[in-house]
Amino acid sequence: MTSWNESRAAYRDAAGWFAGTTATITDQWERVALGEWTVRDLVGHTSRSLLTVESYLAAGREVSVDPEHPPEVEIGSAVDYYGVIGVGAGDPAAVAERGRAAGRALGAEPAVSVAGIVGRVLAEVDRATGDEFVLTPFGGMLLADYLPTRVFELAVHGCDLAASLGIPPTVPESAVSIAVHLLGDLAVRGGKGPELLLAGTGRGPLTDRFSVL
Repeated sequence: MTSWNESRAAYRDAAGWFAGTTATITDQWERVALGEWTVRDLVGHTSRSLLTVESYLAAGREVSVDPEHPPEVEIGSAVDYYGVIGVGAGDPAAVAERGRAAGRALGAEPAVSVAGIVGRVLAEVDRATGDEFVLTPFGGMLLADYLPTRVFELAVHGCDLAASLGIPPTVPESAVSIAVHLLGDLAVRGGKGPELLLAGTGRGPLTDRFSVL
């Protein structure tokens, strides 16, 4: 099981890598990056891996004011979170528009905005213990259980961004470790563990468009 300190360090590393990658972007902002998204849209969507930590913590504090009646933890793990949100089952048009809106919100200097977001959110996470209550749109959970999902998103979409820019996906090892661990747990939960195990040991190919999400 990943400790809070490990998750926090991996989140810091992944966020720093994302900000560093974004800082290299020059005239590629309107280049097609992923599906309907441009590079700007993809950066905006990825920045939500930081902004939701901030906003969900704020929402959690609002409902945690009475120590005699603590809010209910409804989602007990990162794997449960992905099960609850039903990844891939949402309206693709709505998902795409949220990415575009997040990209527009970064303003005239997106890389500068990303750097500011990273600095602000990491400072808040550094002060946290992991026991903080976060209120997501899908239910309440602890920050220690939510943060690995954000490491996963930063790692995956950081790779998408690197691919769109034609540079190597140099994901920090700490983030890769948490992301791959979560990937394996999701595969097991979805009944795809054996397929992933065989492919990962050179004993068979993955099916086309294989995904644990």
